Amino acid sequence: MKSRGEPITVLTCYDYLFARILEEEGVDMLLVGDSLGQVVMGYDSTLPVTLDDMIHHSRAVRRGAPRTFTVVDLPFLSYQASTERAIESAGRVMKETGAHGVKLEGADDQTCRTIRRLVQAGIPVMGHLGFVPQSVHALGGTRVQGRDAQGADRLESEAEALQEAGCFSIVLELVTGSVARRISEGLEVPTIGIGAGPGCDGQVLVLPDALGLNPGFNPRFLKRFADLAEASRRGVRDYISQVKERAYPGPEHTFGEEG
Repeated sequence: MKSRGEPITVLTCYDYLFARILEEEGVDMLLVGDSLGQVVMGYDSTLPVTLDDMIHHSRAVRRGAPRTFTVVDLPFLSYQASTERAIESAGRVMKETGAHGVKLEGADDQTCRTIRRLVQAGIPVMGHLGFVPQSVHALGGTRVQGRDAQGADRLESEAEALQEAGCFSIVLELVTGSVARRISEGLEVPTIGIGAGPGCDGQVLVLPDALGLNPGFNPRFLKRFADLAEASRRGVRDYISQVKERAYPGPEHTFGEEG
């Protein structure tokens, strides 16, 4: 798709019903993101998410979208401690969920060595640069990356290192548009942007954000493509009203003795 100049569509997904919809509508790739910590489990970051959490939700997604390429985030401390731990964690994801690959954050020497070992073991790896949520405290909060020359050069070097280590694709999160474009043009593997402008080879959004289910979250890069929060509220209000007024259930919803 990158060689053809065809943009790649990616959305996060965490459950069977939405996975089925996304596959039916032709999304190119699903990411079972550790963002489920915030949008599904109610945490204030991705850090509390466990490997078992990721496997549980990934199984549901694979049942809903068995034909769609699916990547699963390895959560915090499931791969950083050692390469052996990373292989064990990624192996569990691949064996227990049927996913097609895993995603890791960062590009330091240890992470690149880990990626090489995973790829050698037959596990496809997607990289992740820019703002990396699992390092939110080390970064001093949610900040756009690549705004100065030093930061831009570092991101370009890290992207090249991830490609050399064997990543099949790289997520660029909260990276200035010019730097993201330059990185994308310099790599053979595709980049997937989130808050990184139109110069990436594809785009990803967190599904509840894109569908308007998380109205309190309003970053500059987000466009809402539906308002499911309001539609859901309206449906719940109608249900409550009709039950209170005894309008539901009606005769058409009630079983008789003969049918």
